Amino acid sequence: MPDLSKNNTFNLPLISWAGLGAYILLAAWFLFFYPGFVGCQQSAASWLYSAWNPQTDYEHGWMVPLLAVYMAWHAAQSLKDCERKPSLHGLWSIVLGGLMLVLAARSQQPRVAIAAVPFLLTGATWCYWGWKAAYKTAFPYFFLWISIPLPGFQQATVGMQLLSAKMAHWGAGLCGVETILDGTNVMSADGKWDAYNIAGGCSGIRSLMALLMFSVAWGYLADKLALWKRLLLGLSAIPLSILANAFRVASIFVCAEYIDSGFASKTWHDWSGLLFFFPASLAGLMVLHSVLAGEIPFLKKRRVVTRRANTAPADQKGEQA
Repeated sequence: MPDLSKNNTFNLPLISWAGLGAYILLAAWFLFFYPGFVGCQQSAASWLYSAWNPQTDYEHGWMVPLLAVYMAWHAAQSLKDCERKPSLHGLWSIVLGGLMLVLAARSQQPRVAIAAVPFLLTGATWCYWGWKAAYKTAFPYFFLWISIPLPGFQQATVGMQLLSAKMAHWGAGLCGVETILDGTNVMSADGKWDAYNIAGGCSGIRSLMALLMFSVAWGYLADKLALWKRLLLGLSAIPLSILANAFRVASIFVCAEYIDSGFASKTWHDWSGLLFFFPASLAGLMVLHSVLAGEIPFLKKRRVVTRRANTAPADQKGEQA
């Protein structure tokens, strides 16, 4: 395949544009309209939409494409002054994506079909704009992988349940609430309230995936930081979500001890995630970003412009006049 990226004035031939457009339309038809999955009743896109449900712990999945679009727009801002250098080398990525679509159809695996989308988008960008544009936008494209529910992911909830129960038991003790821990059951030591079972929904696995989505996007958008700092921001969701969820569960025990057990098990249990978990986790991300950057994130510093005073002698001023 000839190297066309060095030719600054190169324009793709009409036949190449027609072939590229037909390929993209075919891929779009396959993803959105081809009913070859789930008993030949759903397309890959419709399967993905239906998979964003509480049973898979991916209720936040619809937010991933929105964040990916914003991240791609953010990357495109840095390409305004970039010279356009189309190259047919992008066809390699498109062909790879096409092979993944064929594999998805043969194996009836919609996850493989969705996983092919970033390769198709990267290849199309490479062909139209050039390697630099494809490199800049590759991460937002592959960010779409976070929206794909992982098979067997719910098996991890058992370990998370035990960890949440232990940490909540410890956190309640810090607040003066004595509890007895029995596996995933936590009960009052003096019998003031009935035992609570840390079920799968309270394990924090769902919140972990949602927070991981935000932290990875946050780390990418913090492009003024060093790479290792951005990676640290992206992975910080794991310890932050575990700590925040443990204190959220512990707060239920505290409410049951000092306020009312009915309020704790119903109202506070249902609203504490929205009112406590996510604000605390996002605040933790902001604090970590502030420490790494040495400033409040996403706030631009004002430029201070100082003007030199005109100290020229009066006779020189007169001559200049």
